[in-house]
Amino acid sequence: MSIIIHFSPYKIFVPILLLLAINIPVCAEKKSGPIPVVKLFQTFTAGSDSCIIPFSRAGNLILIRAKADTTEGNFILDTGAPGLVLNITYFRNYPVTTDTQEEQSGITGTVLAVKKTEVGKLVFDCVSSNAITADLVNLGHIENVRGVKIFGLIGLSVLRQFEMIIDYENSLLYLYRIPKKNASSFKSSLLKDASAYNTVPIEIWNNKIVTRTTMAGKKLRLIIDTGAESNMLDSRLPNKIFENVEILRRIKLTGAGDKKVEALYGNLNNLTIGNQNTGSLPVIITNLEKTCLADNSCIDGILGFDFLSLHKIGFNFVNNKMFIWK
Repeated sequence: MSIIIHFSPYKIFVPILLLLAINIPVCAEKKSGPIPVVKLFQTFTAGSDSCIIPFSRAGNLILIRAKADTTEGNFILDTGAPGLVLNITYFRNYPVTTDTQEEQSGITGTVLAVKKTEVGKLVFDCVSSNAITADLVNLGHIENVRGVKIFGLIGLSVLRQFEMIIDYENSLLYLYRIPKKNASSFKSSLLKDASAYNTVPIEIWNNKIVTRTTMAGKKLRLIIDTGAESNMLDSRLPNKIFENVEILRRIKLTGAGDKKVEALYGNLNNLTIGNQNTGSLPVIITNLEKTCLADNSCIDGILGFDFLSLHKIGFNFVNNKMFIWK
């Protein structure tokens, strides 16, 4: 079976069967120098301390209404993107610069230069950010698959001052602004009953959420990605990991330039995050070497919608914690 990948600098979109898009994040690579650290509490203006945002879905992608300067529409909530990404179709009149020190690459090895611009103001509900740098990409492939206008992606750096809780069952996004004072002890009202959820440590790596776990004696580093519609494992992992995978079929992923890579599709069992077993999760297995950074730091896999939607799930991006409801 051959599956076409619609490539963008942040995601590789794989339409399967009834327009099921499997969305795979790729890493922004700096050719030299350290990864920049996001400065918290710097760009957000005063406003409500919390908000509840109803969201819709395009497939399994979360859509929220946001406004970049005077342009308003659907933006994908995408923690797999490092920051704000704008669809160049609707922002083509913005001034563009090209970052020669940064590039994006995907699993087929395709490399693209990074085009950047600046937005005067980004607003969605209680979030308001001024003078924010954005990447410009063509998101037409998502629009074509999903049949909806997508104006951009809201990535992790936009949310770094917040506690965020996603309730997929009721299509609600909870955001709580974490105050500078007592930030280390902050908990929203939804987290008062500590017996209702498990707390799992996370890391922010290259502006992406990473959690660590162990399977079959192997330590794994996994990206948590709200913009991924399926899960993924690196095929270079030890064979003992794949003893926990029920392989259903072999597939081919086709990237930019019709370059193809082989992959396997199946169900992953016995994965534990924190102290919770995830049960059986659909997974794609392919070589993720091309998504590694220049210092050879790599991820072992991605956890997307099939994991995130199992329970109500939350994140504190200041204290680096994930909350998984029981």
